[in-house]
Amino acid sequence: MYHTRCKLILTFGSFYMDQKTHSNLPGFGWAVLTTSLAFVVAQLDVSIVNIALPEIAKAYHAGISTLQWVIDAYTLAFAVLMLSAGSLGDLLGSKKIFQIGMIIFGIASAGCGLAPDAITLIICRVAQGIGAAMMIPSSLALLNHQFAHTPQTRTRAVGLWTAAGSAAMAAGPTIGGFLIAFSSWRFIFIVNIPICIIGYILSFKMAQMTKTSKRSFDLPGQLTWMLSVTTLISVIIEIPRLGLGHVLIWGGLILSLLIFGLFLWIEGKTAHPMLPFHLFKSARFNALLILGAVLNGSYYGSVFILSLYLQKVLNYPSIMAGLAFLPLTVGFVISNVISGRIVNRYGIRKPIIVGLIMFAAGFAGLFIAHEHTPYLELFLPFLVIPMGMGLAVPAMTNGILSSVDKTLSGTASAILNTARQTAGAIGVAVFGAMAAGGTLAILGAVSKSAAISIGLTAFAMLLIVKGLKR
Repeated sequence: MYHTRCKLILTFGSFYMDQKTHSNLPGFGWAVLTTSLAFVVAQLDVSIVNIALPEIAKAYHAGISTLQWVIDAYTLAFAVLMLSAGSLGDLLGSKKIFQIGMIIFGIASAGCGLAPDAITLIICRVAQGIGAAMMIPSSLALLNHQFAHTPQTRTRAVGLWTAAGSAAMAAGPTIGGFLIAFSSWRFIFIVNIPICIIGYILSFKMAQMTKTSKRSFDLPGQLTWMLSVTTLISVIIEIPRLGLGHVLIWGGLILSLLIFGLFLWIEGKTAHPMLPFHLFKSARFNALLILGAVLNGSYYGSVFILSLYLQKVLNYPSIMAGLAFLPLTVGFVISNVISGRIVNRYGIRKPIIVGLIMFAAGFAGLFIAHEHTPYLELFLPFLVIPMGMGLAVPAMTNGILSSVDKTLSGTASAILNTARQTAGAIGVAVFGAMAAGGTLAILGAVSKSAAISIGLTAFAMLLIVKGLKR
């Protein structure tokens, strides 16, 4: 009888504390707004810079390889540090990592806006990537923790979080076009500062997640991962300048593979790896990771090419080129907003498949691009590509989060976003290399990048059909 009473008291106490904790958590709107602000600034700086590339080239007398580094310095730092940031979030608490990331990103944005030369700009872009790497997995982990017990609410929250980031990424060129037309390209970075301040202040109301103190930081794994990916991206960017047969190109590729092999060996030996191999035993997890890489690689690389196409081939001024990207914003917003409801009703498989079909169809529409293509002919592809991606991404993100224990949500989110950002950096490097050489090269790169994107999308579709059960 005594033990029964004790058990009842402990159960009631646990229930009371759980209810008290949940009552102190911020509301749905507050949580989504706070976490979405981080995703907004991170995604905004992926695309807003594209529209400013001609102005940056004029200001610094920069060539296309320098412009690629302005883009990839950010996405590369974002990609290679996200796994460590996800592990740190699980180790020290996602709220703390989120707040530090906001501070770093705001300061780095100020540095970009004031950069006196291209080297300084690239260094500050690296710092921005560090801040973004800390913000994104921690923001998604906070959101997952907030609504872990209500999957349908979590689906809605993730859908809105994704919609905010996707809309920011798509709206980047339009916003950048207006800022350049009415002020200076430097304001595309300054605009991030107030957003970071607001997000930092709002984050104090977010609940701190439980720390997993038994884990340790995997420094050897982080260093080898960073060196491997950085070497690979550097080699791809420098291929047009040095040539495919150059000894530094082949030496860099071999070095990158060797370091990556060392990274895998380290991760298999360490007690607390930043890349837990057991997560990859799931065909569902692997298929969704590859899907994320395909979507980002194709989209990021294509936006880079299309920015050059609009301004260098069609000779659009910056504000007109920015407005030309407006359908991308509309497409993302529409599909992201409805995606949550579709996922709740049909699961993740159908939205992903339909999204991939639309994604490929949009790229097929880019084959019409030539030196004098009317904008109305480009409007439909510019609308359909983001609609397909916007339909697939929330379903993909929910699939990743639901496939792991919530204590590993920061790590799982980091793995997904690492795959996406690494692929995005490779996409810019590969597609950008095809565009090196003037107007004709840019024009050819549009068709080549579209064909590659369609092929990769078909491959991702095959994996999704096999890896995701009905």
